[in-house]
Amino acid sequence: MVKLTMIARVTDGLPLSEGLDDGRDLKDADFYKQQAKQLFKNLSKGQHEASRMSIETGPYLFHYIIEGRVCYLTLCDRSYPKKLAFQYLEDLKNEFERVNGSQIETAARPYAFIKFDAFIQKTKKLYLDTRTQRNLAKLNDELYEVHQIMTRNVQEVLGVGEKLDQVSEMSSRLTSDTRIYAEKAKDLNRQALIRKYAPVAIVIGIVLMLFWVKNKIW
Repeated sequence: MVKLTMIARVTDGLPLSEGLDDGRDLKDADFYKQQAKQLFKNLSKGQHEASRMSIETGPYLFHYIIEGRVCYLTLCDRSYPKKLAFQYLEDLKNEFERVNGSQIETAARPYAFIKFDAFIQKTKKLYLDTRTQRNLAKLNDELYEVHQIMTRNVQEVLGVGEKLDQVSEMSSRLTSDTRIYAEKAKDLNRQALIRKYAPVAIVIGIVLMLFWVKNKIW
């Protein structure tokens, strides 16, 4: 069955809506929500290989679809039919685009469309029992196939993001170290010039002083 449902903007990972009642019967719900947010963060960096994907995490599967720069994601039991999970997401996508499509790009705060939860809860109930005539018809719908949707492991997916973050951090550190080195090099050059020309400047200063005193006396 569906455990979690979250919707986010792909361009920046901003969460737009989620199922408010989700996770009540899910152990470690906060852990899986954090994983979902990390997935959104990775997607915002362009780290996705397909517009539809399933991701293994513990005894569950994340399923997501990306349409119109929005990611619709759900967490389901592994035993829950993949076909129903993606059709559930399709229903959410169609309604979300219809109701909020013109406001998605301008949304500035997290969960700007939290009222969409009402539709999430209503739709989730329709997909709760896989044996209903409605859902059996969807499972037998040969026009909707999910066999080619890739399945990956969550550590593999999130690991890509962690490695890129490490590269970015190392690059920033290297840039900072280079800047510090350049500043130290300037200081050393300045000190070298002072040591080199200070005696000459002192001698010239003394000569000019003597010349000035001589003129005053005479």
